[in-house]
Amino acid sequence: MRMFSDLFLWVTIATLLLLALELIAGRHRGVYSKGDFPLLLGSFFLGRWLMVPLSTGLKAWLLGFVTTQYQGALSGTPFWLAFPLLLLVNEFCFYWVHRWAHAGSASRYPMLWKIHRTHHSGKHMNLSLLVRLNLSWFFIIPIGWVSATAVYLGLGEAALACILTVQVWNMITHSSFRWDDTIRRHRLFGPLFRAAEHVFVSPGIHHTHHGYGKDGKHYRNFGTVLTFWDWVFGTLHIPEGRPSRYGLPGPNPHWTEELFYPLVGSWRKQEKTAEPAATSRASIP
Repeated sequence: MRMFSDLFLWVTIATLLLLALELIAGRHRGVYSKGDFPLLLGSFFLGRWLMVPLSTGLKAWLLGFVTTQYQGALSGTPFWLAFPLLLLVNEFCFYWVHRWAHAGSASRYPMLWKIHRTHHSGKHMNLSLLVRLNLSWFFIIPIGWVSATAVYLGLGEAALACILTVQVWNMITHSSFRWDDTIRRHRLFGPLFRAAEHVFVSPGIHHTHHGYGKDGKHYRNFGTVLTFWDWVFGTLHIPEGRPSRYGLPGPNPHWTEELFYPLVGSWRKQEKTAEPAATSRASIP
């Protein structure tokens, strides 16, 4: 466990260094609106220091309330088997929650989009998106439920490794630095890289998910680490280039709605905001 705490520290340091490089390179200059700053500050401080402990406590209580019969039941499972299986399960759960969220008003769960859209409303692509989250999302995101269940079953090290992997991958795929562009255009390595994108999420794969217009596909690429489930369920889009625009077309709701919905306000019909393209382009069961 000490090893994982050290790794989390190094990942935090790497994220801060990458953020500093983005700032030095001007990747954050002129991309924010007035409401973005209180939204980001509220999401970071209230999300990380209030919602995370609350949601963690809720999950632990629910697991203990439902049953104590299976506590530690899988503790003998070797790490080499537990970790990839846990990552695969987490990606499967996240894929469907994420896909349902992007279905918008056509979904049986329209509130999911109104909660998740906060992460997509930033009209830029950089590390600030990692903390651009509606507070309710901390209770919904599958990694919390999957890892809590894994710890309950005795797979603590595999759960920590899964969380760490997701954090590292999110840092890589949300960054404004696109090292994959050069590889994708390479005569020899380009085809190999595209083949690998049928399994793993690259920056290009996720940037496309945050974009619209040319090579922007909000209704594709729902995985965090793995594109495997997108490939299986027919929602994988491997881009040719970068999206022409990031974010969502049209005006954003007030930052208090983006942060606190559904506790604060509801979208006014006269202030029509963009629904995700999935409502007309992807069939959600």
